[in-house]
Amino acid sequence: MMKLLLISNSTNAGEAYLSFPRQNIKNFVGTAKNIVFIPFAAVTFSYDAYEEKVNESLEKVGLQVKGIHRFEDPKEAIKNADAVITGGGNTFRLVQMLHHYKLIKPLRKKIKKGMPYVGWSAGSNIACPTLKTTNDMPIVEPKSFETLNLVPFQINPHYLDANPDGHAGETREQRIQEFMAVNPDTYVAGLREGTMLKMEDGKIGLIGNRTCRIFKQGLATFEISEGETCDFLLDTHA
Repeated sequence: MMKLLLISNSTNAGEAYLSFPRQNIKNFVGTAKNIVFIPFAAVTFSYDAYEEKVNESLEKVGLQVKGIHRFEDPKEAIKNADAVITGGGNTFRLVQMLHHYKLIKPLRKKIKKGMPYVGWSAGSNIACPTLKTTNDMPIVEPKSFETLNLVPFQINPHYLDANPDGHAGETREQRIQEFMAVNPDTYVAGLREGTMLKMEDGKIGLIGNRTCRIFKQGLATFEISEGETCDFLLDTHA
């Protein structure tokens, strides 16, 4: 069965990079040694720098990753990986590169066979059927919006309730309502910062001290907390 750890964000305000989820990541990947890191969401800094930044944090819990850009054959790297971690950044760029290297199908196949997958922000977005609920600007045009389609629902990372003073535009909730109006059969999980969804043994649950806001056309918006069942999100007949 699939093992997914889908994290809203890498860093909470005032904390060191990856400090809040790194122990969860360590516990999740277990004894995995060959951990491939996908840095393709990086835009304003290099893949090498991204890999280094992740390793500087994860080495504190005994983990080390190797960027997929260092492999001569990226598909072979996925085939031989014990676990895959995908970092945040720009989701459109990430998806463009995954399609460019033809990694969507190999990744999906390996994860569906039980390889642990960890993603934060854009890396969580790509576990969904499409990238349509990302917050990012479309700075590039991917071959398609198709992503890994590991779960049947969509995630909106960094979900915010705030409507800043002086802001007359749409709130995050209104943007998600627009998505639901044209995708009425799909749940959307508004994943607040400092939280993550963990899927294992065919079940999925929330980790973190903040609630997750759930949207679906025809249902009143509601919240789920850590410890409550989230398995309804996996219902493909919803």
